[in-house]
Amino acid sequence: PEDFAEPILKVICNFLTNGKLNKANYMKEDNVIAPYRIERVSQSCSVFAHEILCPLQLHRASCLDKLGDQTAMIEANLQSRLARSSFDKHSFQSVSEGPHMECTAEMVLPLVSNPGHVCITDEGLYFQPLNGYPEQVIQIKLHEVLRIYKRRHGLRPLGLEVFCTENDSCSDIYLKFYNTADRDEVYYYIATFLENHLMEHTAESYMLQWQRGHLSNYQYLLHLNNLADRSCNDLSQYPILPWVLADYTSPHLDLTNSATFRDLTKPIGALNKERLERLLARYRGMPEPSFMYGSHYSSPGYVLFYLVRVAPEHMLSLQNGRYDHADRMFNSIHETWKNCLEGATDFKELIPEFYGDDPSFLENKFSIDLGRRQNGSSINEVNLPPWSSDANDFLQKHKIALESQYVSENLHEWIDLVFGYKQRGCEAVASHNVFHPLTYEGGIDCDSIDDPDQRIAMLTQILEFGQTPTQLFTVPHPQRITPRFHSMTQSSSTYSTLTCSSEDTSFEDLTEESRKLAWGNMEQLEVLSTHKIHKEAVTGIAVTRDGASIFATSQDSTIKMFSKELKEFQRSMSFSNMALSSCLMLPDDNTVACSSWDNNVYFYSIPYGRRQDTLMGHDDAVSQMCWYGDQLYTASWDSTVKVWLRDPDNQSRSKRCSLELLYEFEHESGVNAVALNPAGTLLVTGCKGGTVCIWDAGSYGLLQQVQCHSGTIHHISFSSDSRHVLSTGADCCLKVIDVQTGTVMSSVRAEEEMRCFCWDGNTVLSGSQSGDLLLWDLLSNTLTKRIPIHVYILYLSISYVTLTAMWMNEQCSSVITGGEDRQIIFWKIAT
Repeated sequence: PEDFAEPILKVICNFLTNGKLNKANYMKEDNVIAPYRIERVSQSCSVFAHEILCPLQLHRASCLDKLGDQTAMIEANLQSRLARSSFDKHSFQSVSEGPHMECTAEMVLPLVSNPGHVCITDEGLYFQPLNGYPEQVIQIKLHEVLRIYKRRHGLRPLGLEVFCTENDSCSDIYLKFYNTADRDEVYYYIATFLENHLMEHTAESYMLQWQRGHLSNYQYLLHLNNLADRSCNDLSQYPILPWVLADYTSPHLDLTNSATFRDLTKPIGALNKERLERLLARYRGMPEPSFMYGSHYSSPGYVLFYLVRVAPEHMLSLQNGRYDHADRMFNSIHETWKNCLEGATDFKELIPEFYGDDPSFLENKFSIDLGRRQNGSSINEVNLPPWSSDANDFLQKHKIALESQYVSENLHEWIDLVFGYKQRGCEAVASHNVFHPLTYEGGIDCDSIDDPDQRIAMLTQILEFGQTPTQLFTVPHPQRITPRFHSMTQSSSTYSTLTCSSEDTSFEDLTEESRKLAWGNMEQLEVLSTHKIHKEAVTGIAVTRDGASIFATSQDSTIKMFSKELKEFQRSMSFSNMALSSCLMLPDDNTVACSSWDNNVYFYSIPYGRRQDTLMGHDDAVSQMCWYGDQLYTASWDSTVKVWLRDPDNQSRSKRCSLELLYEFEHESGVNAVALNPAGTLLVTGCKGGTVCIWDAGSYGLLQQVQCHSGTIHHISFSSDSRHVLSTGADCCLKVIDVQTGTVMSSVRAEEEMRCFCWDGNTVLSGSQSGDLLLWDLLSNTLTKRIPIHVYILYLSISYVTLTAMWMNEQCSSVITGGEDRQIIFWKIAT
């Protein structure tokens, strides 16, 4: 009514008797949000109500016995109205707009779906609701769209959410279409239109950013919720965040004490051992369909339990016009946590508001009467822990706890439960989701259920019971790299090889800073000089410690020594008539090892200018080598990597070679690439079949075997912290693998093959098949710069050739490249 003091009259069709209204709900009397009042209405009100109910289809539907028949009749009426109307094209913002398609859909809001017409043009996305709410026409300008996501709605692939801001929890519009084809056509049209502006992120790319500290724990969890179909517009799929604290009673919050925190390796239902035993006993004795917990960790009721003070009308709508009993309301942080630990049916997690900036959900700013508890106290503002002075202080400390050292080191365990490989109930105790048969993995087509009552009951249960997020990870989630991180949390010593040194000298800090600065300016690489010194493709580059002498191997079977000072090559040596595949400067700085296609490794003495030794140890071409301490690792196309121990005294003079075989790593196909981590404790190999294998260099045990490429792996390398491995292959892809879990964390597909690269963990400088240097940002999976260099000029025609070899100095300030154009090129970062 125009007079706000008058109540809103909610007409219930079932209350109609003989065409007259006997009862109605009175809402917001005196403009106060309060539980509804149900009363008999006067004759005048009855006549008025009858007049506004002239479309008697709703009344007829309410008189049907079965809920399925009621819903079917209402749906038929709705579709009839939609079919008789269309989008009003007078609503276009420009007369020049060209419509692409029009269809019907519903705009999803909390507890409400408004049906209407969608129209998409070459300039905007329009939605015109039938009831004109919240606006007559809603417009989204396509050039303002930052991201679009396909969504599950009711476990069916019908949703589409559009974001025009960077806020991952609040979209500009959420649409539910009536069929998947319409949804996909709108999605792909917008994606095509925004091809140059839309950057698609995957769970793996966000994982890499989070693991390296470029995303906070809060930001990462919001991204995961977003990718897992969680939306603030859909209360049945509201974003989920974990309880991270277990101490809500102490006067001071001690974030250095692990006992302050909740065990993130277990779901809420498994935190209390005694309760868990009772639940398991009930579960084992339950007939099919059996379930353990009986309720979900997120549902519309739980979300509004937390938000009742800022969304009271939603709670009243959900609870048929009433608030919950005062003793069951959200009254205290401590009591809520205690009930989650001890309650027989309470296993709820938290929502993003607990780590946000707005404390309104903890305060009763609207002075809402939420009732009185049994002890006579009224429900007002939420009682906070003793360690917080007010709501703002609570949120601030709660956010600090979420970003704390303990949570950062253990959050991956909780992600495994909610979004990861433990989500499907691999173990009853470990799984967060042994609730009820209604935890579907992909989706369910309710329309395939023949019985209308069962179909509606199923859809109602989906929307009200709570839905498990879309599974994002199928293997264990890697741990975050934290500043004070010293070792992996595994009890096994397998990953002890990843331990970081805590003894950082000022020189090392300075070197690290210079590396960061160099990589930050890598786009400023410029050519110093080019030198054509070989007759065929360059295959390897090695440089002496002082940078004065450069050695390059080639498919022309020679190794050549180039003087940087004199800018000319000084020596040339051929060991056989077959190609040399790589070269390596040994730690003594006096010997260069050269691998060959003739199955041998040759050692070239720099002081004497001649071959010093020959290692004959493989049955096929030696593809690549690496060295650490006094051990040489040789990879071969004979499907092995062999470890050789060097005898510096060469005591056994009867032997032709001073290297002794220690171990042989066997593979299923030829090994084309090999690398050691900086500590020499981990070995990684890349095979012709596209498999990456990570080995413990001390115990020779296989740690990970990952099939990540569809063709030959050309080059492979550890990150400086030994956490990740980067590989490139014939499938034109760059793949980042987490050493701890074997997860492919990032995948970048280029337009061409890349044969070699250098990287710092975040940025990659790679050599391409077209002869260009490519600079990649792995955090965004984008090519940031292309630097054309290696070209082959023949008979006045230019041919682009593959860049095949690359070397970078320790400070990352100088680069040398070699290619099929037979040249080596010297680079430096412009200052």
